Amino acid sequence: MERRDKTNYYLDIAQTVSGRGTCLRRNFGAIIVKNDQIISTGYNGAPRALKNCCDLGVCTREKLNIPKGQRYELCRSVHAEANCIISASRTDMIGSTIYLACRDAVTGKLCGDVEPCSMCKRLIINAGIEKVVIRTGEEDFRVIEVNSWIENDDSLTGTDGYK
Repeated sequence: MERRDKTNYYLDIAQTVSGRGTCLRRNFGAIIVKNDQIISTGYNGAPRALKNCCDLGVCTREKLNIPKGQRYELCRSVHAEANCIISASRTDMIGSTIYLACRDAVTGKLCGDVEPCSMCKRLIINAGIEKVVIRTGEEDFRVIEVNSWIENDDSLTGTDGYK
């Protein structure tokens, strides 16, 4: 019997978690793992006790023709990475890895060309997470060292240019 490699095993779980997503555009799933132990899971959806976009039948950003990756402040969802992070202790997250999987909500196809938004990147940095692993295909993934964002990501700088 051939065993699934651990990276794809964790990405499979993140992909399953994405099935709980309530976004009408894309559904993300995230899990944080440290020392082969799952610390927390998260998917994108409205804050607790608020109606989800799928319940309302409308996406504000889509209604306003806002392209993917822009104007997240108009989105009613809490991102999967954020939900995952707020469900865990920072002590448990230091040195961990977050695994992400995304599917198009309409077609169900994997979206491998995704990356955390600038706000989620900030949360991931502050949580002490070391690596982000993103599913790019059924067996494929890419790994991002969080430290590379600190050193090279201009989306994390303020308007004054200081990191």
